[in-house]
Amino acid sequence: MNYSKLSSATIQGIEAMKIDVEVDFDNRSVFNDIDVVGLGDTAVKESRKRVKSAILNSGFSLPHGKYVVNLAPGDVRKEGSMLDLPIALCILASTGIVQVSENILAIGELSLNGEVKRVNGVLPVLLSLSERFNGTVLIPKENEEEAKCVKGLDIYAVESLRECVEFLRGDRALKRIEYSGIGNTNVEYEIDFSDVRDHEMVKRAVEIAVAGFHNILMIGNPGSGKTMIAKRIPTIFPPMSEEEILETSKVYSASGYPGIVKLRPFRSPHHTASTVSIIGGGTNPRPGEISLAHNGVLFLDELPEFKRDVLEALRQPLEEGIVTVARAKFTVTYPARFMLVGAMNPCPCGNLGDPKQPCVCSPRDIMRYRKKISGPLLDRMDLVINVPKLSFEEMMKKPEGEKSSSIRERVIKAREIQKRRFRDTHISCNSQMSHRMLRRFVQLDEKSEDLLKRYVERYGLSGRKIDKVLKISRTIADLEGSSSVEMSHLAEALQYRFRES
Repeated sequence: MNYSKLSSATIQGIEAMKIDVEVDFDNRSVFNDIDVVGLGDTAVKESRKRVKSAILNSGFSLPHGKYVVNLAPGDVRKEGSMLDLPIALCILASTGIVQVSENILAIGELSLNGEVKRVNGVLPVLLSLSERFNGTVLIPKENEEEAKCVKGLDIYAVESLRECVEFLRGDRALKRIEYSGIGNTNVEYEIDFSDVRDHEMVKRAVEIAVAGFHNILMIGNPGSGKTMIAKRIPTIFPPMSEEEILETSKVYSASGYPGIVKLRPFRSPHHTASTVSIIGGGTNPRPGEISLAHNGVLFLDELPEFKRDVLEALRQPLEEGIVTVARAKFTVTYPARFMLVGAMNPCPCGNLGDPKQPCVCSPRDIMRYRKKISGPLLDRMDLVINVPKLSFEEMMKKPEGEKSSSIRERVIKAREIQKRRFRDTHISCNSQMSHRMLRRFVQLDEKSEDLLKRYVERYGLSGRKIDKVLKISRTIADLEGSSSVEMSHLAEALQYRFRES
């Protein structure tokens, strides 16, 4: 009998788990087969067929006998095809063709002709290994860009099984992948806020929302420009930091998107999307839209048309910035710190308030339409703004609006103020402040407190809504460069609340 062992890894959610791949070859067996054990999914179990063809088509012999492949730990479910390469190398090592050890870690899918193909989740695997692995790492050539962003590892990219074997034998030299970092993070957008004519009140609300990372709901007639404005929101965000780029790219890597994500995510799922596609999970768990929007924007157009259970499932991620998917056989946690941007019509027909198009909805229809958005979810919308429909003359004759770059400069200055304010805490934006932090960082004078009291009594604001108003007023003060929250800041913040009337 011949035994071999090397290291590999698999993905659970977006976190990596180190796997030991073991092969025991029994040349006395009357059977000629590869048997894979260790709680693998269908892709893992099918690897024995891919591996066998890849070995033979790479020009290597496969001696007659039984090969038992064990993936340890045996009580953890393994998914995907990234274990093909380590299984093939271990089988070849068990027959004496190549030597491997636990100090060699390999990941990659094999085609039937022996090529090493790209796999999902390489970036989270390498980032995890950089803290606890000191050996040689072999990855597919197509994942090389992700490897350049990880420091502290001895990484080599291979294109085929034969090339990998020759490298391990010492018959071929491969160039070590050098750390080059993220590179330039200042990216250019094809769209700009200058395309949005007029709508100064709406653009002001959007600027406040981005400056404090607040959620915003836009209400307006069809064609008023809600979607156009929403698509331009990422253009006024500060450039992504290296930490944000890596966090976001980990999610996209695990989801099957190649490369490094440097643009702020902007996700706009259709209102027919299922809960799993929005929140994440599934039979083979994958990040949902809220995780793909991490560090960016999740835009829900036609908000009341989304299924009730989808909207209610957003409440916990909006509060905590993460989403935990618990099933009978697994529990995974995904990051989900996103800015929620919602858009809706004022009524089912969309013409309420339009001076030229009469509304045909009854008061009961309008009430039923608005109540599709529950009170608790509405409480989590920090700003609510009406988007009026522009006339033809306003659309054609109004000058271009302010450029995204100018708005972004003000947002960056406000974010820097918040970064200094929260430098000794675990948060970075005003929207993340706890109630205790609000008492510390938002202190109202007597007149401002009286104004807030009258507003609460008139509109019956909940405690959460009061906190939202105070957070928005703090962001407005930061945009103005004020160390304290003044009466004018609070008064403006109070405008951005939804009225049932």
